[in-house]
Amino acid sequence: MNNYTVLGCGRWGSFITWYLDKNGHKTTCWGLDTDPYVVDFFASRTNSYVTLPKSVELTTDLTYAVNKNNTIIISISSQHLASLMEKVSKIDGYKNKRYIICMKGIEESTGRRLSEVISSYGVDKSNIATWVGPGHIQDFTKGIPSLMVVAAYEPKLSLELVNDLKSNLIKYYQSQDMIGTEIGAAAKNVMGIAAGMLDGANMTSLKGALMARGTWEIARLIKACGGNELSAYGLCHLGDYEATLFSPHSHNRKFGELFIQKQKFDKLAEGVQTSKALLMLAEKHNVELPITKAVSEIISEKASLEDSLKILFARPNIKEFE
Repeated sequence: MNNYTVLGCGRWGSFITWYLDKNGHKTTCWGLDTDPYVVDFFASRTNSYVTLPKSVELTTDLTYAVNKNNTIIISISSQHLASLMEKVSKIDGYKNKRYIICMKGIEESTGRRLSEVISSYGVDKSNIATWVGPGHIQDFTKGIPSLMVVAAYEPKLSLELVNDLKSNLIKYYQSQDMIGTEIGAAAKNVMGIAAGMLDGANMTSLKGALMARGTWEIARLIKACGGNELSAYGLCHLGDYEATLFSPHSHNRKFGELFIQKQKFDKLAEGVQTSKALLMLAEKHNVELPITKAVSEIISEKASLEDSLKILFARPNIKEFE
């Protein structure tokens, strides 16, 4: 049984810490001492989602946190990963650690997958994995189970993690398709925003078509990037649609709904930045992403939802899977 360090103590990071401790892993959780949320959370050990027992070690010392354990789980905003790794890279021995990515996004400014960001700091790809899939903390903490997937470049790593992390609350599957898993997981947030936009416009009945065409769109991109297009139909993407396109707990869905209603959403919706990054990848690999493009243009106010739907419906008739 591995000991873990969790870098990040927001919504998902705090749950991961709670989950690991609950299943017998010695766990250290790190957060920024300049963040008022972290100060309050570490003082009370309680946030809106979980309460951490005394057995969990809390620290604001990044060097101590990284050195404490061999397996590092990262759960922060995707767009801040490079800046975090810049700090981690100054810690002796950081390259010898194993890194598990527990967020869903693609770097907006470069189009890099998150494992590519970490490996750019000299970490061998054989030491990098990603843990994604459907589930909301509000359900997990009520004992409602779900399925998730752990992908890694090195099969031995994903197999070890699947066996080490499994519990009655989460069943894990193993994958070697890092490209497909990372792109699929990130892209489902974009589809979540699209679903929210349909909800906000009272067009919820279109969400079934969105699921079918959205999955096919992302499958094409995954294949063009060198991944297995079947990953789009697995737990990283299509399997996560209920939690992202329908659940009231979904930040991305809620963002899309409020955006259409011209209201502000003050929480993180990773799909906003991811839509831009996906279009960057699509241009690089000559793949059309009509739904993703529509979402991005609506957010940037280059088009309205009504205009975007007209464009989508006016696209040439083709065979469904051609």
